[in-house]
Amino acid sequence: MAGQKKTAAPGNPLREERDKRLPRIAGPCSMVIFGVTGDLSRKKLMPAIYDLANRGLLPPGFALVGFARRDYADEDFAEVVLDAVKTHARTPFRQEVWDQLSEGIRFVQGTFDDDAAFGTLAQTLKKLDAERGTGGNHAFYLSIPPNAFPVVLEQLSRTGLAKPPESGPGKPQPWRRVVIEKPFGHDLQSAQELNALVNRVFPEETVFRIDHYLGKETVQNLLALRFANELFEPIWNANFVDHVQITMAEDIGLGGRAGYYDGIGAARDVIQNHLLQLLALTAMEDPVSFQPRQLQIEKIKVLSATKLVEPLEETTARGQYAAGWQGSERVVGLLEEEGFDPHSRTETYAAITLNVDTRRWAGVPFYLRTGKRLGRRVTEIAVMFKRAPHLPFDQTMTEELGQNALVIRVQPDEGITMRFGSKVPGSSMEVRDVNMDFSYGESFTESSPEAYERLILDVLLGEPSLFPVNEEVELAWRILDPVLEHWAAGGKPEPYEAGTWGPSSADEMLARTGREWRRP
Repeated sequence: MAGQKKTAAPGNPLREERDKRLPRIAGPCSMVIFGVTGDLSRKKLMPAIYDLANRGLLPPGFALVGFARRDYADEDFAEVVLDAVKTHARTPFRQEVWDQLSEGIRFVQGTFDDDAAFGTLAQTLKKLDAERGTGGNHAFYLSIPPNAFPVVLEQLSRTGLAKPPESGPGKPQPWRRVVIEKPFGHDLQSAQELNALVNRVFPEETVFRIDHYLGKETVQNLLALRFANELFEPIWNANFVDHVQITMAEDIGLGGRAGYYDGIGAARDVIQNHLLQLLALTAMEDPVSFQPRQLQIEKIKVLSATKLVEPLEETTARGQYAAGWQGSERVVGLLEEEGFDPHSRTETYAAITLNVDTRRWAGVPFYLRTGKRLGRRVTEIAVMFKRAPHLPFDQTMTEELGQNALVIRVQPDEGITMRFGSKVPGSSMEVRDVNMDFSYGESFTESSPEAYERLILDVLLGEPSLFPVNEEVELAWRILDPVLEHWAAGGKPEPYEAGTWGPSSADEMLARTGREWRRP
């Protein structure tokens, strides 16, 4: 059929010329991963790179360079990558794809303060330019603790790796980019210092701050849902919306993660980045276009207009999970988890109330919550609509009728649910809530790419739409900092039993305004 011609890229399986899900192919380039022996690299980054290659979305000469202290030869590192791919890749293993990808795998041994190692890295990339045709285009992925950023950035600057060489006449200008994992600081001041540090070495347009939630298919579909359908836009405002709940709940505990999590807590870990970004996408006005800068402008407008609702002792809640039952398993509380201070005041549950002071959203509270050891794993955006101003029914006819709701399910069961009232079959008039459900898995034959798959490709393409810029990061901290200061001046977080939906103070937070949390 016309438009469906099939081609086979060297070393890649047959595929359609136009991939409707991830249609753009990266040009010649490499990616250098610092912290390449860590869990993130093994479980997410290396499998995502293989999946992109398997889909024909990486150039034939793509190179992957690992930098770590381990005493690996290139072949040893290739075996590490292969094991990660076979264990965690989303797409089927194909030997011909792996053979081509493995030809570009290199490893550099060294510590971050090792000048000689960074000299070796510079030579390795120069050789790849000559041998693999990477063209001077290199992305540096800092999968490392934030306290290691200064020394790595200084090394990249000192060796000239952060600055692309000048191109010759008629040749494209090479690029250099840096990828940073959250957390982006631990408060406003530290975020500003970190941004200044990064921008001294890499211009802002070459900095990609990874928020993997923004790469999830359903988050992308939120933009399509809002701006490709006239059905929702007329009611997407304070005239019809009562409130919005944005939830990220996890059923796992924090065993083994004390080194990272203790002293950080749920608000810094999730609300400052993931949930405030979801709020911005939910509340933003339609952009002039879907060019990266236009999307960023609209998100910045929303975050600039977002304010905490006070008093904070009534409009925020924090908790810490105690022992309880997670399904059929008896689990310990945070204070009994290995590595945690038995007097730790780190919260594992956080909820805040926000207003977006714009014409569209004035008076509509946005409730953000996140927690560990909750009833189930779910991330969702629930737009809760106002009740009808007049119901021509007896109360007994509608006693089981709740609020209309539109729920965007981000994970794990990606999709959208609409809740509305319908008559129960029978001779009497009885109205009850029913759900109309859309599921990605049932509606599309293509499987959704992993978030890191999408985001890594965007880095290599230089497509920054899904990455928060300096101003977004700093605005998010301006919103959250007063809550953290308020909690720091208070007592301990309220205990809640593992397997429940959080502390009673969170329920009271909504009950004061006659509302209640959804129980997904």
